[in-house]
Amino acid sequence: MSNQPSIPFSTTIHVRDTCLCLHAQRAARALARRFDMAMKGVGLTNGQFSLMMALNRPEPPPMGPVAHLLAMDRTTLTAALKPLTRRGWVLIEADPRDKRGKRLRLTEEGTAILSAALPIWRETHAAVEAELSSGDADGLRQDLMEISR
Repeated sequence: MSNQPSIPFSTTIHVRDTCLCLHAQRAARALARRFDMAMKGVGLTNGQFSLMMALNRPEPPPMGPVAHLLAMDRTTLTAALKPLTRRGWVLIEADPRDKRGKRLRLTEEGTAILSAALPIWRETHAAVEAELSSGDADGLRQDLMEISR
């Protein structure tokens, strides 16, 4: 027999009902599914949309700041870029200022896909915000940004 202390089921219920991490994970998965379904028609996932939007800058960004913005490590970013580069939507180029570094550039085709996806994102995003019972999307965004710092 085990001598481990028993955790009361009431504790399980308490964690289920109060755990911010669990609730954030569940909300993130639900949002991801919703945006994935919405973006399916243009051939993007929500993650690919976010990644491509992060590349939509006046100058091609280095990998480090993009990885930081998306809260992923460089290895994960490299893996996420592969399908986008295969489709010809993103180019990975040598950094002209530092040949060891890489810069990420949207291609014309990538920009066109992103442009087609943007109205879908706007519509889906507006619908999600409208469904918030508190009506405080700005407050939710602020709270989430504070946690992710």
